[in-house]
Amino acid sequence: MLVGHDWDTFVIDSDDPELTRTLVHARADGMPNPRVARRYRNLLLDNGFVNVTVEVHTIVWTDAACLPMLATVGEGTWLDDQAARARNDRLFVAVPVFLASGTRAQ
Repeated sequence: MLVGHDWDTFVIDSDDPELTRTLVHARADGMPNPRVARRYRNLLLDNGFVNVTVEVHTIVWTDAACLPMLATVGEGTWLDDQAARARNDRLFVAVPVFLASGTRAQ
């Protein structure tokens, strides 16, 4: 089984969606293989697996528990705005988790 994130698909509510999109993509671009999860199905197929399935489960945060993760995405006023959203019960962050599995072909 393969489990991972597609770092370009983080969903973060913000008053500045363009900046947020730029920050999310910049964070992804700074990581090794940030979009590998979207390739899991093909990777399994290319390596001899059959009956390959892919599921997506989404983690949703609406409180300050995700602020340390958000600090790896942005800083300054943007992060302050996210912290204020958390204090005011207005934070929304969704992170998809991809799970792929298959059976090794005989």
